[in-house]
Amino acid sequence: MLLRTMPPQRIWLLAGYAAAAAALFCAPLVLSDFRLNLLAKFLAYAIVALGLDLIWGYTGILSLGHGVFFGLGGYAMAMYLKLNAGGGRLPDFMDWSGLTALPWFWKPFGSLTFAVLAGILLPMLLALVLGYFTFRNRIRGVYFTILTQALVIITVTLFIGQQAYTGGTNGVTGYGKLFGYSLASPDTKRFLYWVTVVLLFGAFSLCRYLVKSRFGKVLRAIRDGENRVRFIGYNPAVYQKVAFSISAGLAGLAGMLFVLHVGIISPSMMGIVPSIEMVLWVAIGGRGTLGGAVLGAILLNSAKSAFSESYPDIWILFMGALFVVVVVFLPKGAAGLFSQLKRVGRRKAADEGANGVRHPAV
Repeated sequence: MLLRTMPPQRIWLLAGYAAAAAALFCAPLVLSDFRLNLLAKFLAYAIVALGLDLIWGYTGILSLGHGVFFGLGGYAMAMYLKLNAGGGRLPDFMDWSGLTALPWFWKPFGSLTFAVLAGILLPMLLALVLGYFTFRNRIRGVYFTILTQALVIITVTLFIGQQAYTGGTNGVTGYGKLFGYSLASPDTKRFLYWVTVVLLFGAFSLCRYLVKSRFGKVLRAIRDGENRVRFIGYNPAVYQKVAFSISAGLAGLAGMLFVLHVGIISPSMMGIVPSIEMVLWVAIGGRGTLGGAVLGAILLNSAKSAFSESYPDIWILFMGALFVVVVVFLPKGAAGLFSQLKRVGRRKAADEGANGVRHPAV
């Protein structure tokens, strides 16, 4: 009875959520430990895609610097794991570089609480500072995108150059336990998988709440006409800074989860190429649709993994062909395809209903 009173779009939405929840719930039952850990990594990527969709899909601001926020979160968690794995000893790369004492800014990361807060708040703070100097000066479009690329170059160069403190190009690795449990243990991997699933649903719920609220309506208005929003009394820069900061915080959260699943973080994982790939996840999934962003991150990385395993020499050609097909035939992404199918179904049902109407004889 309740379903009959719901609009069809609402029913489709609930059905999609139920199918996604069922798939994630059944994954540990059918996937091997390796594949489950791989899926967990893709789910962490999906959290990045949600944040990027919030700032790009709903606010109209393209950032090619989210790899930096992702990397900062990853380094925060890696520093905690490295300190706890060392048992009070200096990290190996510091010893090799000639350091004799732990740097002052490393010491607080011995606390998991501090590391988690830093992994989320540091990216948010960096995004807030960058947003303050750009949005208040009405720097947007391609100029903002170039600035985020410059941020990536500066950050990666800094992390590579400070090898004694960051591990250089090798990054931070060599840790294997969390709370005394081995990160390589199947039980630990399953636990971390469920943690990632819960956090993904939490991030999705947060983003959905934001885009459905008055805040989200203002974001879409800024995307469609920033000057008009300013003329009716709103300050777009405030909303842009908040959205950008939340997006960066989600990327930092995803970076921490990534380190737990993969066991390494390095400057190469926060560079230009990863930042562009993050944008592709959203574009292929469907910009401006939260479900599309999640779907794009999972599908694209699954395809990348499958192609690289089956065709190690030419897999990148398959990925290029996939990008071309999506851009040409699915300009609104995978989510746009589902919308088109629903419209076709509604049109067909309407036509059948019209043809089935019997007019009384005169």
